[in-house]
Amino acid sequence: MGVEGLKEFTKRSYRKRVRSKGLVTFEVGVKETDLLVSAEKALEKEARDLIFASRHQVESYADTHPDFLTALTPYPDDPLAPPLVREMIECTKHLGVGPMASVAGAIAQYVGKGLLQWSREVIVENGGDIFLKTGRTITVSMFAGKSPLSNKLGLVIAPGKTPLGVCTSSATVGHSYSMGVADAACILAASATLADGAATAMCNRVQGKIDLDRIGEWAEKMKGVRGALVIVGDKMATWGEIELVAIQERP
Repeated sequence: MGVEGLKEFTKRSYRKRVRSKGLVTFEVGVKETDLLVSAEKALEKEARDLIFASRHQVESYADTHPDFLTALTPYPDDPLAPPLVREMIECTKHLGVGPMASVAGAIAQYVGKGLLQWSREVIVENGGDIFLKTGRTITVSMFAGKSPLSNKLGLVIAPGKTPLGVCTSSATVGHSYSMGVADAACILAASATLADGAATAMCNRVQGKIDLDRIGEWAEKMKGVRGALVIVGDKMATWGEIELVAIQERP
């Protein structure tokens, strides 16, 4: 990936395009965790506390199980692990990826669900992985690096489908490790933890445009996945509960 693409991701410049009408939008971060949150009111302290709590579960477990952080394949069940860690292990066990493939979605979901006690509507974005619970129809813009389809398409999410995880993995954008070549592999699932792990698994499988024909076959086997969208260069494929809309460039 070129330097320009990396800057787009690391500076989170795509966040400048976020429009959450009627909601208060703010950024909050702890160590490597950098969230964009939209809620009915400013909840920076509450969100930060929830980040600390979620990170503590992962970090404390990793202190005694260092292989948890580096595993690239499903991790053994551990009934003594913290709840968030157990969820990560459970959601990735049938996907062929390690539990850390789901960590961004897991933290977004943990924070989002926690904030629902103060706000009826919450959207949490964590590096392209989103947890949302809304009472309105929203559009999630698809960022796919240098693909000509990047920021030209939006996923339409009806309120009745939330709470929902909308998570994206990429082999050409960001710093996450990927075995594939997709510019974007987006998964929709009721669990953002599952959606994140499944997006990584899907991205790993895509080795070229020819694999777009197999997206439906692969997604059907991922229990709990509601929809999938994969972009490779100027081509894309969809499966399941995917409603797309063209996005007009904004000044």
